[in-house]
Formats: sequence, C-alpha cells, structure tokens
Amino acid sequence: MLKFVFFSLLMGFSAQSWAVVQSLLAMASFFFGLFYVSDFFLSHVGLGLGVDSVGYILILLSFWIITLVVLSSNKILETKEHSSLFLLVNIALLVSLILAFSSQDYLLFYICFETSLIPTLILILGWGYQPERLQAGIYMLFYTLFGSLPLLVSLISLYKVGGTLVFGLVPLVSAGGVVPFIWYICSIFAFLVKLPMFMVHLWLPKAHVEAPVAGSMILAGVLLKLGGYGLMRVCPIFVAISMSWSWVWITLGVVGGTIVSMMCLRQADIKALIAYSSVAHMGMVLCGFMLFSWWGLKGAVAVMVGHGLCSSGLFCLANMVYERLGSRSLMISKGLVNFMPSMTLWWFLLSIGNMAAPPTINLLGEINLVMSIVSWCKLSALPLAILCFFSAAYTLFMFSMSQHGKVFSSLFSCCSGQVREYLALMLHWLPLNVMILKGSTLIVPC
Repeated sequence: MLKFVFFSLLMGFSAQSWAVVQSLLAMASFFFGLFYVSDFFLSHVGLGLGVDSVGYILILLSFWIITLVVLSSNKILETKEHSSLFLLVNIALLVSLILAFSSQDYLLFYICFETSLIPTLILILGWGYQPERLQAGIYMLFYTLFGSLPLLVSLISLYKVGGTLVFGLVPLVSAGGVVPFIWYICSIFAFLVKLPMFMVHLWLPKAHVEAPVAGSMILAGVLLKLGGYGLMRVCPIFVAISMSWSWVWITLGVVGGTIVSMMCLRQADIKALIAYSSVAHMGMVLCGFMLFSWWGLKGAVAVMVGHGLCSSGLFCLANMVYERLGSRSLMISKGLVNFMPSMTLWWFLLSIGNMAAPPTINLLGEINLVMSIVSWCKLSALPLAILCFFSAAYTLFMFSMSQHGKVFSSLFSCCSGQVREYLALMLHWLPLNVMILKGSTLIVPC
C-alpha cells in the first residue's frame, strides 16, 4: 500500500496537483490507523525495520500532521512559490520520519534521525518569512549537530563492545566510574537537544518564529517527538546510570518548565509564545521518560501525541491571523472576535487543549505524569503546581490578548475564514478530544 501511495505522490508532483497529494495522504492516514491495536507489533518489515505500539502511533501522527501541513499551506500554491518542490520536501521529511520511527537498529535510527534535519532546514530557509531565517536555520543546525557527533561515537563504541546495534540485543552498560557516565551523556545529549530540554532550547523559538506554517507545524507536531522516542530507546541501555541520575533530569524538567512558563507571559509574538509553551510541555515529557515507571511512560507518550496535535493547530491559527493582519504581534492582533467570531471558537477549543482541560488527551497524559512525578518525590508537588498554574495563565493571556480589545486601526477588511481552514482546525481538534475515549490502547508500555 505504501509503495502505491508514494508512487501516486510522485505522479502528483509532475501534475502539481495538491488535491491528489492531500487525498492520498489522508487515505494513507486513514488506512494506516485502521490496523492499530493495543498489542501491535510488526517485525521483519524489511532490513532492520519493525514497528511497535509507540512507533506506530508516532508514524500515524506523522502521516496526519503532514496531511494537515499540505492542507494549511495553500498560500504557497496560490502564490506559486515552487509548490511542487514544497510537496517534495514534505514527502521526503515524511519518509525520513517513517523510517526513524520504524527502525530496529540504532545506526539506522541515527541516520534517519539526522536526515529529517535536512528537509526541515530547507523549509525554513526556502519558505521562511523574515531575513533572520538564515540565523534560525544555523541555530537549529549547530545545536542538533553539536549533540549528534557524540551520539555517533557512542553507537560505534556500543557496537565494539556488543557486536550488534539491534534494539534489545545491545548489552547493558553498568554503572560506576567516569567513563560510563560520559558515555551515557554522549548517548542521550542529542535527544535532549531535540526534545528540547531547558538550557538547550534556544534554537526552538528562533526556528518557530522564522519558519513558515509548514515548518512550525512539523516541528511542533512530529520532530520534537523524535527526541522523546530516542530517549525511550537509548536510556534502557544505561538503565543503572540513568536511574541514579534521574533526579538531575527531573529537576531540570520541572524547574525549567516552570521558568519557561513564566517567560511565556513576557512574549509579544504569538508564535514565540506557543514555541516556549512547547518547551514547558516537553519538560514534563522528559520527567516521564527519566522516571522509568509505567505511569511515566504512559503519560509521556500521551502528552507527546496530544501536544503534537494541539500545538500544530495553534500554529495553524497563528498563521491564519498573520495572513490577514501581516503581523504576529499580540499588541496588533487584538479584537479578533469582532471580525473573526467563528475563529474565536477554535482559538478557545485549542487553547483549553493547550492547558490540558478535559476531554483532551493532554489531560490524561498530564494526570499520569503528575502522579508518577509526585509518587517519585513529594517535594516536586510544589513546582508542578506552579507549572500547571502558569500553563493555564499564559494560555489565557494569549487568548484574551488576541481575541479581546480594540481592533487595529489599519485593518479595513478581512475574511472570517475559508472551508479549507475550518477543515484543518477540525482535523486537529477532533482526534485530540476523541482519543481519550480509548486511551488504554493509545498509551501502553512498549
């Protein structure tokens, strides 16, 4: 089926038919989702490929987000800004993500993990808005590559010790000594940067602000999940060291998320605010993966999926405002409820999803994460409470500042919304709220 889809997509490039590409991607997402069950595992798909339940849900998320990216980027087709090349870059990124999430070999995963950086960089540099996109691309490139070279050296060392890099067959590294600890840091640092962890997160707001809507949606929706997925695969090799140092990562995740949440209240750019909120959410995901508990893993996977849908939808909304007003500033984009009342409903629905209100899957994930972190150490309850409070505070700040107030005086006409835009927002919101009905099949230990 996948061969037929990709062949048809390539045929669509020659005809420059966005409708064909959108339809085929939507069909692939639908048929791929039909095969999901809680104990799903598919091995021997190909040389070094296989899919378990967590990889499956992330591949499905990749299909879904790329479909919505093509649907939301219709302005590129209207302005004829190399639309066929844009589709090709997005499909290349989708292929690299599918291979990364279905890899059963650490070296193949590393190659696909790094390959996804190239189409993302092309999206930012080729279709970005501002001249600063070059600086944002360099930031992202150097932050990611800075952590990736030690990871490659670590994988070569693992192969030298165990003779294999297949998941589950690599021998465990024992705790004790300086060398195993350095080895451990080299192995996980690339994924901490990609997540991103507080203190190595500066590339993310820059990349989001300068990226087109496609780059922002893919970054928030899927690419940040590569960091969490990599931690889930690599940390079991260093389980003894990681458990003894878990307090460092949980402290960074909770305290860093609290600091970033406070920084969100100072942002005047809508996309920068949503980007910083992603750092705060990923701080809790880091805690979940580093706890090595069943509740932590379940909550981390649920929050990753929910954040991918919710943040992608918020970036889509921010782009709709930018296309109409020509600005992303909260000081200018005021009073949107006056001339875009229908869009205000979607701002509200996705904003409450961002603060983990029921019935979103974010709520289920954050309940699991809070329970696992507090059961690990009761002192973490206070910073967690502050983090959850400020998460609601900056989301309400963004909603109230953009929807209420006086309309900017230079605005003279505006379209309240197109059917294509409402469809894209509905396809973000619907799975975000429906998946909680079957949360037991979504979040299972791998």
